[in-house]
Amino acid sequence: MRLATELRRLREAADLNARQAAALLGVSPTQITHIESGLAGVSEKRLRRLASHYACTDDEFIDALVAMSTDRTRGWWEEYRGLLPTSFLDLSELNHNASFRHDVAILYVPGRLQTEAYARAVFTSRVPELTHDELELRVRHRMARQETTIPYELVIHEAALRIRVSDRAASRAQFARLLEFSDADHITVRVIPFDLDDFARAASTMTYLGGPVAKLDTVVRDVPHGSAFIDSEAQLTAFRTRFRKVEAVSLEPGRSRDFIHRLAKEL
Repeated sequence: MRLATELRRLREAADLNARQAAALLGVSPTQITHIESGLAGVSEKRLRRLASHYACTDDEFIDALVAMSTDRTRGWWEEYRGLLPTSFLDLSELNHNASFRHDVAILYVPGRLQTEAYARAVFTSRVPELTHDELELRVRHRMARQETTIPYELVIHEAALRIRVSDRAASRAQFARLLEFSDADHITVRVIPFDLDDFARAASTMTYLGGPVAKLDTVVRDVPHGSAFIDSEAQLTAFRTRFRKVEAVSLEPGRSRDFIHRLAKEL
């Protein structure tokens, strides 16, 4: 779907309609529509011809699109197809292919660092309630999604650390998990304390996933029906700036670890 979106954007930037694009390839307009709707694939040869006709000269971007069009990998998340909402699988695929991940968490520890007990408590609180099998599927999927070694930066608000989604034991285990992960070379954890002045950005939870090139980055936001995937260039620029501003006012990693230690001792 992302490939389809980018090809449509390239065509529109070239001020061509689907009929004109089809004429360039010698195919029917319906085929272009299917490609741009994600209903049909496109070969490397045709993709490069389209990029040339659309006057796209960004070779790195074109190569990334070609890699997307020729990827036939069946990821581990495919075993959940038909069992979990599509957005769960899309997020798993994004995480698998991402070059880095940045999170800003306000109310919950992100799924990437949750313990099994924490994840189970979050899913148990869902309305309407999940059946036992649905609950176990989601927990198992979330735990599997954590197995990645890409660079990861988390900025987490004190509220998310203090909210007990379950009991004290689960909170202690979650603090221990955060401290364990923060020791990893590829993970950075920063805390935003309550007593930080003038922090109007505190309500902005986000997940920013890096693509093979910056144009293919994606922002994920939680919405009532699941997840919203944001990929327009203007919005990506805004979210990059937002993350850096939030990061700049948060505690540095060493002080953040001390902060989490203090909270753990309070339990």
